[in-house]
Amino acid sequence: MNFQDLQYLLCIAKHQNLTKAAQELYISQPTLSKSLRKQEQELGGKLFSRSNNCYIPTYLGRCCLDYAKKAVALKQDWEKELLDLHSCSEGELNIAFPLMRSSCMIPRILPVFHKEYPGIHVNLFEETHAIQERLLTDDRLDFAVFTESSPHPKLSYELLLKEEVLLCLPPGHPFASMGHLHPGRKYPSFDLSLMAEEPFILHYPEQNTGQIARNLFKEYQIDPPVSLLTRSTQTCALLSQEGLGSCFLPETYVKNMIFRQPPVCFSIGENGIFTTLMIAYRKNAYLASYAKDFIRIAQETVHM
Repeated sequence: MNFQDLQYLLCIAKHQNLTKAAQELYISQPTLSKSLRKQEQELGGKLFSRSNNCYIPTYLGRCCLDYAKKAVALKQDWEKELLDLHSCSEGELNIAFPLMRSSCMIPRILPVFHKEYPGIHVNLFEETHAIQERLLTDDRLDFAVFTESSPHPKLSYELLLKEEVLLCLPPGHPFASMGHLHPGRKYPSFDLSLMAEEPFILHYPEQNTGQIARNLFKEYQIDPPVSLLTRSTQTCALLSQEGLGSCFLPETYVKNMIFRQPPVCFSIGENGIFTTLMIAYRKNAYLASYAKDFIRIAQETVHM
């Protein structure tokens, strides 16, 4: 079994369908079927069970796929290291990034990075949620940026940014002057229990800010009306500007978005609510020097 055979197996497992796998591999379906039969003959058993044209790995197939993933990852690491040894004048960097955060942060990071590495092509895989899972399943990715979640034993993590999640009221809201500014704090604190009857625009529960909002409502024992659910932080902010409801925004968005009128921002409680943005990559995976420098530049620029 050669390296190409391993790639074929992984693609079949990914799509669970020969036609879709063949399309991604740019080969004909008969060619892929012939390769699969050959591999099954060599290994002495079925690698996939077939049900309604759906290819599900057998136990033998799952064992083989585990080794195939390791072999492909090892080859990718070697190719990156070899390129790194020769020169950093050319290369590719694949990064999974939260969709809205990329619009706030990438315009600050990339100009600095491209001054140091003008020949490195950066591909952004922008996601709305479940970015850690994407990193674990997509071998193309070098690393991912996402809000802190449950650590995974196969990943290494580096801190990118710790930021406050703010309560943002529309300009002219009757509670806009209800905060109390503590010495040394950037934003006045606010008693969220006052918002029990006030409408909110929220992110979905599986999104970090959406989960934070629901935890706060539970903590303050309130159940305010929700006028809209959206995955877009920009939609939250702009509709809040129009008076459709209050919302919760990470400070990065507040600082980088352009508003017709700035929202009225508050810390929740005396200490505020904070979230942590991490950079994660697979443990023991090779990171090219330009990938490490991208991480360094990101850490430096987000605090500027």
